[in-house]
Amino acid sequence: MTAIRHDWTRDEVLALFDLPFADLMSRAQAMHREHHDANAVQVSTLLSIKTGGCPEDCAYCPQSARYATGLKAEKLMSLDIVLDKARQAKAAGATRFCMGAAWRSPKDKDVEKVAAMVGAVKALGMETCATLGMLSGDQARTLKSAGLDYYNHNLDTAPDFYGEIIHTREYQDRLDTLEHVRDAGMKTCCGGIVGMGETRAQRAGLLQTLANLPEHPTSVPINRLVQVQGTPLAGTALLDPFEFVRTIAVARLLMPASMVRLSAGRAEMSDELQALCFLAGANSIFYGEKLLTTGNPDVEHDRALFARLGIHPLEVEFEPGTVHADIVEEGGCGDARHFEAA
Repeated sequence: MTAIRHDWTRDEVLALFDLPFADLMSRAQAMHREHHDANAVQVSTLLSIKTGGCPEDCAYCPQSARYATGLKAEKLMSLDIVLDKARQAKAAGATRFCMGAAWRSPKDKDVEKVAAMVGAVKALGMETCATLGMLSGDQARTLKSAGLDYYNHNLDTAPDFYGEIIHTREYQDRLDTLEHVRDAGMKTCCGGIVGMGETRAQRAGLLQTLANLPEHPTSVPINRLVQVQGTPLAGTALLDPFEFVRTIAVARLLMPASMVRLSAGRAEMSDELQALCFLAGANSIFYGEKLLTTGNPDVEHDRALFARLGIHPLEVEFEPGTVHADIVEEGGCGDARHFEAA
């Protein structure tokens, strides 16, 4: 079994990017098969439980209150609605339910409400994930006690490009939240966005930073920028599709045991491009018609693509853990400004 490393240099990562395409794909596929079922893809469903009105200035994000994108800010959903959506997702084949809220950082009273949602969804027999913005240590422990399995908080991009995209939060703030999540005993879902105008060296820097975290993220979302009119990044030159596939392949080589997820931008990807991504080591997708505020291939199209490729959804072993009785009775996965880039 290949050793897991946390000491990659930028030059080493760039050397992988620079490999001939066929050689890179071969190495990534071999690594993928060493650690995963090559024909299984983990399927998650994402629900925006609180949309819009975020005070931050992330240049990609349609949920920022600073940009005129036509998105209407909404209040936190009720527990009953969230639970109904989770039941629908489970019936459609999702094994993990992700809840996103457009907060810079939630208030403690908001965390308590989300904790109730987590417990109720967990009781359905699904894995749970949330993205709510920056968390304190106490807030992370509250969510863990409610049964939250995963917390999404993306790095977005390399440290040396971050200041071109976001000015209202420091890179260290993101690293601190990830530390709180790990310390609470939750699994991390952490990746970034490509196609924001960064260089290949900066894409390598994002993956290097992810791979050199104290623990590799359990899930690594690789997002292809969704350009939304009204945001500063609308009109950015499109990333070459083969460069996107290379990014997936290098992520697989650097983080062999992680689930590498195709997240934002799938609606704009051809079936052939998605197939190349699966061949390069992607083994997780979001399932359903929407990722918070941006489109996503519909369920039937995904099922048809899986059938054409001989792919099957990954089965998970659910561990229910401890769920408070009042949560179960009441109800019977960064931050969600743009969950796939949170």
